[in-house]
Amino acid sequence: MMGKQTSVNHEASIFSSKSNWEDLIENKDFINVFLADVLEDYIQKQRWYAGKSSKLKYIELLEYFRIQQDGEVYFGLILEVNFSEAFYHHYFLPIAFVSDESFAEKNRILPLNLKNQKGFIIDAMYLEAFRKLVFERIQTAIPIDKTKVQYHKSEGFDLPAYKSSKFMGVEQSNTSIIYNDNFILKFFRRIYSDKNPDYEMSRFLSDKKDFRNTPPYVGSINIINSDQTYITIGLMQKMVKNQGDAWEYFLKEIHKVYKTIDHKNIKIADLPKVELFSRLKITDVSPEVIDWAGLNVLSKVKLLAQRTGEMHAALGSEYDDTSFTPTHFNGDYTVWLKNRLTYMFQNRLNMTENNLHKLDGFSLELAKLFLDSKNDIRKKLVQFDWTKLKGERIRIHGDYHLGQVLVQENDFCILDFEGEPESTIRDRKVKQPPLKDVAGIFRSFHYAIYATIFNHGKDYNKSQEELFEFGELLYRYLVGIFMESYIVTIQGANLNLGYNQERIFILKYHLLEKAIYELGYELNSRPRWTVIPLKGIQNILNN
Repeated sequence: MMGKQTSVNHEASIFSSKSNWEDLIENKDFINVFLADVLEDYIQKQRWYAGKSSKLKYIELLEYFRIQQDGEVYFGLILEVNFSEAFYHHYFLPIAFVSDESFAEKNRILPLNLKNQKGFIIDAMYLEAFRKLVFERIQTAIPIDKTKVQYHKSEGFDLPAYKSSKFMGVEQSNTSIIYNDNFILKFFRRIYSDKNPDYEMSRFLSDKKDFRNTPPYVGSINIINSDQTYITIGLMQKMVKNQGDAWEYFLKEIHKVYKTIDHKNIKIADLPKVELFSRLKITDVSPEVIDWAGLNVLSKVKLLAQRTGEMHAALGSEYDDTSFTPTHFNGDYTVWLKNRLTYMFQNRLNMTENNLHKLDGFSLELAKLFLDSKNDIRKKLVQFDWTKLKGERIRIHGDYHLGQVLVQENDFCILDFEGEPESTIRDRKVKQPPLKDVAGIFRSFHYAIYATIFNHGKDYNKSQEELFEFGELLYRYLVGIFMESYIVTIQGANLNLGYNQERIFILKYHLLEKAIYELGYELNSRPRWTVIPLKGIQNILNN
């Protein structure tokens, strides 16, 4: 790496010594070396780079634009990263030129000499002057400037004067900046030739529908590329006070539920069984189950279901904007769905076969059962008869789980509407049954229960098999409480979910989809946890 940097610096000092920083981006010789010899190495080391499992072939500069004010000049680069596997990603990288030696080595992209001025090209987000300028552009809501950058600010917000900015923390796919300890600007690193769903959904829910249980939309940054397509590069929202996410919250609550088994000597045989997907009011839950699980966790599930229903009611209440107007099932949607899921399923079958050597015990047993059940699973995936479905499809969250929900005192706040990371931008915007989001939360409940067993199993005086049995029963109660509250909320909002039989079919279908999707992640990252999606798949096959 040091040899490569020295070579590039030497080349750059020769052919860019006559250039100003403002003109450097138009120097084709410099750009060719910068892309090939510098950015290929730099970008692969960034957390937000999503191509780590593929082989990078080359990088192209697809577009660039200026963000400038007085003597400050920054360049926003839209990079096309091409892979040997014949696909590509687009990334957003803003760059600045600084002479300040105090910038940490990790923030530097390239040492450079320009007209006898020595300095560094850095990611502009590390520069407070850049962050301040972007904030002020949103604050003044410049509609469009000469560089094709569009800024937008909600009419409901008067942004105060800039005081401070700092990084929110380590993020996997984006970079978020906290302003004045009160606003968050999320810069999308991997971008798409379209408006980002997170921007669309946030603005629609909070700005147009006044949905109070999502972070309020404040503003955004979009650029218009050479094809006159809008590309979202930034979303600003108001920070919401919270006590962490719902995943951590439910992990703690479920741990309490398991500790109660020993503390109160609860016997599984004494707890009434309940049919999966049956609707349950808290008042209908037996005293034995209340004594075991406690009212708090059941009440929180009921409230989360209500907020989820209210989100879907808002998303399904639009009749002017066709991108949000509810629609019915049809043949085109069915073909799209089946093609997408059968392709994903075949991928997971191949992954399972290739990773059996990583599994043992119950995980290995379930993995073999999964492979033996492939024909039954494939049949379930293709048995989607849209002509029998009367419910509506709407824009949905798309990647809904407990980690996408913040806990706020006695309430919840729903965030991050980007959709499934594996999906294309077009697929993320397809209208789908709202019950797919519900299936996502149900899978998250299932994960939280099993994660508790894996994390604290040695703390309980029960065998793993007994803990699984308690967990499956608790799961059914959480699902039942959620179903009752959610459906009551939806029914009051004139959004059609279909009749009970249709609702259960849709839930089973998407629970199976979600579990198959999860299997890929676990096989790659946490083979020990493959038991969770594999158990979820078998639950659906057996119910």
